[in-house]
Amino acid sequence: MDLEATKNLSESHSIGNYILKSKLGESSFSTVWKAENKITGGEVAVKQVYLSKLNKNLRNCLDCELNFLSSVNHPNIIRLLDVFEDECCMFLVLEFCSGGNLASYLQQHGRVQEKIAKRFTQQMGDGLKILQSHHIIHRDLKPENILLSGKESDVVLKIADFGLSRRVLPDNYVETVCGSPFYMAPEVLQFQRYDYKVDMWSVGVILFELLNGYPPFRGRTNFQVVPFL
Repeated sequence: MDLEATKNLSESHSIGNYILKSKLGESSFSTVWKAENKITGGEVAVKQVYLSKLNKNLRNCLDCELNFLSSVNHPNIIRLLDVFEDECCMFLVLEFCSGGNLASYLQQHGRVQEKIAKRFTQQMGDGLKILQSHHIIHRDLKPENILLSGKESDVVLKIADFGLSRRVLPDNYVETVCGSPFYMAPEVLQFQRYDYKVDMWSVGVILFELLNGYPPFRGRTNFQVVPFL
């Protein structure tokens, strides 16, 4: 496939054994597609990352995402199935979660019962244990990045979108400000050093939102959120 083709992919294009079916979402440096395996007919998600749009930090995050996802197989972590790369893009083939994301679930259901919030939080905690055992900080945990799989009565949460993740060894810290203001820990918003504990803060915020139907802090920018912390 030539360079221009990968820049302008659309429905019905093929990537390896996968046919792109519809666009699920996009950011400034990636597009996520729903796709179909041409051999098995199974549904997958394909994350198309535009390499030319990645600065050094984002490229490091992509490498971290690939190394981590290729080394784990856990029910609460999105599963990496395949990887393709050309001169323009890298394509991550991921398991498809038919239940959408936790943000959509909250919009549809509103606040949830305590027993459901407990189960969801336990699943996120189980996923975080795997991240921490690999010294990975996600740095962008929020309902949009928690995917749902399985039936309504037995939903399984999967931590996804590791595009801002970073590997940080014990007793080391990072300072990069990144993530979504509602779910960022105070030390991140205040330009301080931080470690894996910032992900635990984010899970706490998500738990509050599960129980109340809205996040604990209001504001559209970092500076608007800080006074409420």
